[in-house]
Amino acid sequence: MGGKAIVSGIVRDLIVDKVRAAVEEARGAGVLSLDTLPDIAVERPSNPEHGDFASSLPLRLARATRISPIIMAEELVKLVPPGEEVDRVWAAPPGFINFRLHDGWLAGQVEAVREAGAAYGDVRLGQGRSVIVEFVSVNPTGPVHVGHTRGAVLGSTLARVLAAAGFSVTREYYVNDAGSQMDAFYASILARYKQALGRDAPLPPGGYVGDYVAELAAEILEEQGDRFLSMGEEEALQELGALGRRKMVSLIRSDLEHIRVEFDSWFSEDSLYRDGKYDQAMETLEGRGYVSQREGARWFASSALGEDKDNVLVRSTGAPTYFASDIAYHYDKLLERGFGQAIDIWGADHQGHVSRLKAAMAALDLDPDRLTIMISQMVTLKRGTEVVRASKRTGEFITLRELVDEVGADACRYFFLARTPSTQMEFDLELAKKESTENPVYYVQYGHARIAGILNNARAQDIDWTDGDVSLLTHPSEVALVRKMLLLPELVENMARTLEPHHLPHYALELATAFHWFYENCRVLSSNPEDYPMTLARLKLAEAAKTVLSKTLYLMDMTAPEKM
Repeated sequence: MGGKAIVSGIVRDLIVDKVRAAVEEARGAGVLSLDTLPDIAVERPSNPEHGDFASSLPLRLARATRISPIIMAEELVKLVPPGEEVDRVWAAPPGFINFRLHDGWLAGQVEAVREAGAAYGDVRLGQGRSVIVEFVSVNPTGPVHVGHTRGAVLGSTLARVLAAAGFSVTREYYVNDAGSQMDAFYASILARYKQALGRDAPLPPGGYVGDYVAELAAEILEEQGDRFLSMGEEEALQELGALGRRKMVSLIRSDLEHIRVEFDSWFSEDSLYRDGKYDQAMETLEGRGYVSQREGARWFASSALGEDKDNVLVRSTGAPTYFASDIAYHYDKLLERGFGQAIDIWGADHQGHVSRLKAAMAALDLDPDRLTIMISQMVTLKRGTEVVRASKRTGEFITLRELVDEVGADACRYFFLARTPSTQMEFDLELAKKESTENPVYYVQYGHARIAGILNNARAQDIDWTDGDVSLLTHPSEVALVRKMLLLPELVENMARTLEPHHLPHYALELATAFHWFYENCRVLSSNPEDYPMTLARLKLAEAAKTVLSKTLYLMDMTAPEKM
């Protein structure tokens, strides 16, 4: 049984089609009295004894049809269309339809994986729809620290998953280069610049005291000399501040590249004011009756949209709030630039900002569901049992660059991704550096390197496995490996729907485990001529497994080593 390739790449869809066909036939025969065809859902049972897939449709339809769920399941089982894919279909109490796939058909899917190559796992869910993912977006007032790294990994991985699911994805960094924090940053640079020239210049109230500011000022002094001393205060702040901002954005970009995070767009907050987008957004809100003036300030009437209280847009000083800037930014993303969906990834300190921004979208006559805001919780660094609170080098916060230098980009990406972002997490530096099977990063990458070694060894022996017969793959560990490989397209679709890429590291570990089990139970390369046909079949399986593991690592933007 060769096994035809799956058209959609998702085995689940094949089972859904079979259940739908059975329901349609039951309606036509009068067994089921339904005006419309219900949504068909199938799940993967947690207990393997219940098969590969199960549908609870009879339970869902019991009240509407007044038919016992188990009787309905038994009737539908009789109508499931035959095919080479399914080995067995049966009804199970209290009203499930269970499916077990045919081992021979599963083995045949090795060819489908090999044929798809690097495109395996891609699905067409998005159909080219545009989505913008905005993440990290640290104020350009300091380096990226560990607390921002989790959101960076989450955002960049989610972007890859959405692209694999058929969406047109733009990765954007929102540069908060307007407002009082930037003014304080510019004043801090100027003070450090003057101090480096021996002048008495105290830091401003609320200024930035980190050593990096002094280093930045010294760098500017070396490049520009003392020319800023001859300028007036405002001119010096403007010119030196602009230099400092560009250098800090460049440093942030460089830091993020250390963890393989890159952006398609670096969007300036200040451009919202320069290009009139802020004014347009505020005029739209006012025109729709959601802006009021009181206490010398301008307010957004968010209470009219279900919020507990109204929120200030423009302070009595005339300075816009960050909330007003965010409204203008999302006005630009969803109305001016026309993205179909916007996804923001914020830190835990922004949790309270979510509902009011959603309310602002409704006030702009935008569907709030077009905006999804994900909150990334705090990270605690540990070295074994000891909590690491500060950098050994500076005694200040631990930067992304320091973390990557210690444990490597791959470990950072895997561990930061391995927990749902809504939960706080602990990052064990010692575990992340271990070169043993205790470390899941090492275990997964070793699986890829082991497969690469097998295939390279075969090539060195001039073995061509093109004509290998995959129907010979009948060992339980071989079939189990194929089953695990075929999960990837379904996983990509599910992650794109739920925006939950944290499933990827767990899948990678399960896939590597399935391969190691196969390798320990089935000899791939054999010098016995009688084993040659099996060698060719197993080399095909190994090649397909390498394809799937490589794609999984690609989606996490981790390296897939050929040797370790």
